[in-house]
Amino acid sequence: MKIIPLGEGAFTVDKTKQFVPFKVGQDDLQQRPVGSLLVEIQPFAIITSKDILVIDTGLGFTNEDGVLQIHQNLLNNGISPLDVTKVLMSHLHKDHSGGITKKDTVLQQRFFSFPNATYYVNKDELAFALDKANTSYKTEDFEMLRNAEQVVLTEGDGMIDDYIRYEVTGAHSPFHQVFWIKDEGETVFFGGDVAPQLQQMKSRFIAKYDFDGKKCMELRQQWWEQGQKENWIFLFYHDIKTPVFHF
Repeated sequence: MKIIPLGEGAFTVDKTKQFVPFKVGQDDLQQRPVGSLLVEIQPFAIITSKDILVIDTGLGFTNEDGVLQIHQNLLNNGISPLDVTKVLMSHLHKDHSGGITKKDTVLQQRFFSFPNATYYVNKDELAFALDKANTSYKTEDFEMLRNAEQVVLTEGDGMIDDYIRYEVTGAHSPFHQVFWIKDEGETVFFGGDVAPQLQQMKSRFIAKYDFDGKKCMELRQQWWEQGQKENWIFLFYHDIKTPVFHF
């Protein structure tokens, strides 16, 4: 498998849940609102023997030319967005789901950002996000998911094409899910926001922003131990410094 981190950069976010670009080494975190957190955003592309996968879709920000950042990152790596065959979604918080669709400013309509891909989203996560919309969710980015033929609404734990396993963990959000991709003798693990950074895997850390912080901590410990034994490749969505870790 070929793993391509699609880093979108660093951002600060405060209680308003607005993501503001942050230039590390230039900007001063102390000049941002009190309580601002510094986060990094990193979707992934994975080329397997069967698919070109995208895992989570970033913030949905565009560059100066109006091109989605995730599209530009793919193009920079020689991948056309039209060639993506599957999009795997851990959950629908706006820093993960912003690139699911894109609005055409001329036609004033939304289109799927990966028109030839099948999207895999947990059914209960979608229902919860649409019903309990708050500052963590931007429903206009993903409401098309509920009526589209190219969307598979997963339920519980299961398999996709006999080589991608998904499991509902909750913990970070009520219906958050994680993925294992097994192909050509390798196992790639994506823990979404239950396992967002390498450093969190190595410490007993409970975050107040998680739906169930204690469960997150316990799952991280479990995965870290199992991954070490089984030689997993870990992908970290909020860790641009170490996006990919392999024992």
